[in-house]
Amino acid sequence: MIVWINGAFGAGKSSTARELLDLMPDSALFDPEVVGGALTRMLPPKHLAGIDDYQDLPIWRRLVVDTAAAMLSELGGTLVVPMTLLRQEYRDEIFGALAARRITVRHVVLTPAETILRQRIADAEAPDALPDAQRRVRRWRQDHIEPYLAALGSWLAADAHPVDNGPLTPQQTAARIARAVGSGEAAVCDIVQTPEPSAETVAAGVLLFDEQGRFLLVDPTYKPGWEFPGGVVERGEAPARAGVREVAEETGLRLGEEPRLLVVDWESPRPPGYGGLRFLFDGGRLRGDDAARVLLPGPELRGWRFVTEAEAAELMPPVRFRRLQWALRARERGAAMYLEAGEPVG
Repeated sequence: MIVWINGAFGAGKSSTARELLDLMPDSALFDPEVVGGALTRMLPPKHLAGIDDYQDLPIWRRLVVDTAAAMLSELGGTLVVPMTLLRQEYRDEIFGALAARRITVRHVVLTPAETILRQRIADAEAPDALPDAQRRVRRWRQDHIEPYLAALGSWLAADAHPVDNGPLTPQQTAARIARAVGSGEAAVCDIVQTPEPSAETVAAGVLLFDEQGRFLLVDPTYKPGWEFPGGVVERGEAPARAGVREVAEETGLRLGEEPRLLVVDWESPRPPGYGGLRFLFDGGRLRGDDAARVLLPGPELRGWRFVTEAEAAELMPPVRFRRLQWALRARERGAAMYLEAGEPVG
């Protein structure tokens, strides 16, 4: 199990985590900042150009998952992770990858009042640090208060168990977290557990259109980026039937006809992924009352919306968006297309 202590920079995560180790048997500390610091020394400077936060490095997010899994495999028990995580797509990626490894996460967020938070940032300066370094660190932490408040108001408070540690010492805060974890008040994150593939996979997605010609996208809780309804084709299952099944499971909509093929895309292996075949089908146009009946499964999908092609470009990962673009062109032409890595072949 992981107890992930979230919150703004200066909220008291690290001091609370150290106190929590004394209250939870068989616990160990994992600070992902160590991974970030190591990467800034190991990666080529050109790879770090324009990166202000190592969380924006995909390799950091992958190594956080790999390191946490390795530590739990070696030590067992509970891993206490003090780490600010304000971007929902990064939470999805990290917690989803942990869930795929059957590692449960209890997500806690420290929520001191903004005035207390700003005072703690001012009081946290190291007396032996150079004045310029002190100013940079203080400014960096202060600049992240607004993103923290925005995340708290939009998704973080609903995703994590809040603990107002403004009037509490680190020891008192840790005791409150330990009680919440022990009682189940800080519940295990409700996130789908999709096993990591061990070989190439076949997946099927379906495009569903509204009366304005927009298409339906869904927002998974377990990975970053929006996508079309769909999923992995089960053993012995036809891809088109898999697409129909996934649409029903993910949206509650039952298609009357088998969808028409738009594209087949070969996704090449890219470690740690294995790649495989990706089918995308045309599920046709929904009536207005059909769209009103969309019902999402909570642990797997958090939202849905009909979007234009331009809007999809802002929501989808690049390879998925390229597949979508060619699927739309194939629909216009009335002929299916074969792709490799999102580009047509032949």
